Amino acid sequence: MVKIGVVTFPGTLDDRDAARAVRLAGAEAVELWHKDEDLKSVDAVVLPGGFSYGDYLRCGAISSLSPVMGKVIERAKAGMPVLGICNGFQVLCEAHLLPGALIRNDHQKFICRDQKLEVVRTDTPWTSKFTAGQEITVPLKNGEGNFVCDPDDLERIEGEGQVVFRYREFNPNGSMNDIAGVCNEAGNVVGLMPHPEHAVEAGFGPQSEAGPHGGTDGLGLFTSVLTQLVG
Repeated sequence: MVKIGVVTFPGTLDDRDAARAVRLAGAEAVELWHKDEDLKSVDAVVLPGGFSYGDYLRCGAISSLSPVMGKVIERAKAGMPVLGICNGFQVLCEAHLLPGALIRNDHQKFICRDQKLEVVRTDTPWTSKFTAGQEITVPLKNGEGNFVCDPDDLERIEGEGQVVFRYREFNPNGSMNDIAGVCNEAGNVVGLMPHPEHAVEAGFGPQSEAGPHGGTDGLGLFTSVLTQLVG
């Protein structure tokens, strides 16, 4: 069975939700602690959301220097699929596995809402089950989800197709070009601010065009990576 590691840092909140999403997709969820120096033979890694180390210094900055991240960085550079959700996205940016940075929302307030997204890129291990331009609805909850970078980097990110998700209808945090998620140049590392792990079970996630029994728009990220790993 495919093994997907879910990392817990001090202050992580959504590790159990991410592990549940992994199991619902059909893979084995493997617990990884921030001090682990062994990734336990996992095939992919998810960095879940939360407030690791209380968001001290900068969101994700301290976590990016943890022992487990040394191994994640090493394996990611060798091609292992890595997904960062919310705080996990911030960690990946601080670890320089993804471009840009996440700063305080432009309205200076924490926001929690069901958010529509456009799937821009479908050739990453985490998005292959979607179609280009597909609209999905997943929860969003953040205070520092404003994606920024310098103009040259933004031009490069757009030009090289590193935007994976964009906000639709409403930009909740001021992110440049409505960017909700990006990937690295190789495409195996993906980070997004909204929470797909909270939309994986019918009847319990946000309601979309699927109707009252919908709410599973986020499951596609986890089934996508499973399909990619199984081949």
